[in-house]
Amino acid sequence: MLSALAKLAKGLAKTRAGFFDGVSSIVKGRRIDAAVLDELEELLILSDLGVDTAEQCIADLRERARQSGAVTEQEVVAILKNDLVSLFKESGRDETAAYHTKPHVISVVGVNGTGKTTTIGKLAHRFAGQGKRVLLGAADTFRAAAVDQLDIWADRSHVDVIHSQAGADPASVSFDALKAAISRQVDVLLIDTAGRLHTKKNLMAELTKIHSVLKKQMPDAPHEVLLVIDATTGQNGLVQAKQFAEAVDVTGLVLTKLDGTAKGGIVFSIARELYIPVRYIGIGEGIDDLEEFDAETFVEAFFQ
Repeated sequence: MLSALAKLAKGLAKTRAGFFDGVSSIVKGRRIDAAVLDELEELLILSDLGVDTAEQCIADLRERARQSGAVTEQEVVAILKNDLVSLFKESGRDETAAYHTKPHVISVVGVNGTGKTTTIGKLAHRFAGQGKRVLLGAADTFRAAAVDQLDIWADRSHVDVIHSQAGADPASVSFDALKAAISRQVDVLLIDTAGRLHTKKNLMAELTKIHSVLKKQMPDAPHEVLLVIDATTGQNGLVQAKQFAEAVDVTGLVLTKLDGTAKGGIVFSIARELYIPVRYIGIGEGIDDLEEFDAETFVEAFFQ
C-alpha cells in the first residue's frame, strides 16, 4: 500500500519531472546569482505557477541571497516549499465541509469535459466508504449520456440516483433530489449539473436557478459548490474559475487529471488569485484516485 505522499508523487509524475528536475538542473553546482534567478523565474512561469507567484518566490530568494551572501540548493528548495505552502494557507480552509447538517448538499459545477460526473462518482464512493448514506441528483438533463454515466458510478458505489426524463428542468430534478434526500435521511446529496461554458450567461443563470430552488426547501443549501477544473487546460482553468466564482458562490475546487499533465502548477495560480480552497485533486482514473487536498503533502510531492 502506497503512502499518501508516495501515491501523490506518483500521480504528479509529469508535473514533478518538469518542475523539480528543472529546479535541480538550474541550481545544482551553481552560484545563485541574477542569471540563475532569471532561469528559475522562467521555469516557475512555464510550470503554470503564474507570474505573481513566480515573482514572489524569486523576490524571497533574492532577499535571502542579499542577507546571507550565498544561497545553497537546499535553501532554494526550502524557500520554494515555504512560499508555495503559504499560498494555500492564505486561501483558507473550507469550513463548510464539516457536515453539520443532514443532508449535506453539494452542487458540482464546471464546463464539459472536466471530469465532473466522474468526480461525483468518486466522491460518492469516498463518502459511502466513510459510512455515510449518499444520494445522487442527475440534474444534467441535456447530455444524453450523463444519466447513464451517473448510474454506472452509482452502481459501483452502491448508492441511489434521482433522475427524470431527458430534457427535464434541471431545477425541478434538483428539487426532487433534495426532497428525496430529506425523506430518506441521507447524509450527503451530490447534484450533477450540466456542463456549461463560463461565458454563456443563460447557462450560468440556470445554475443560479438550481441553487435558488434548493434554498426553498433548505435555506442554507447548497452547503458546498464544488467547481471541477481540468488541470490539463493550464491557465485557461484559472479563467474558468474566475468566471464561475463571479456567477455563483464557489466554495471549493476539484482539480482533475493532474496525472496527465505537466501543468499541475495551475493549483498555485488559483490559490493565489481566487482564495478558494482546493478540496480534492484527481490523480488517476481509478475510483480511489481522488485525494482530499493537503497543501503540505501536495507541495512535498512536487519535490520528491
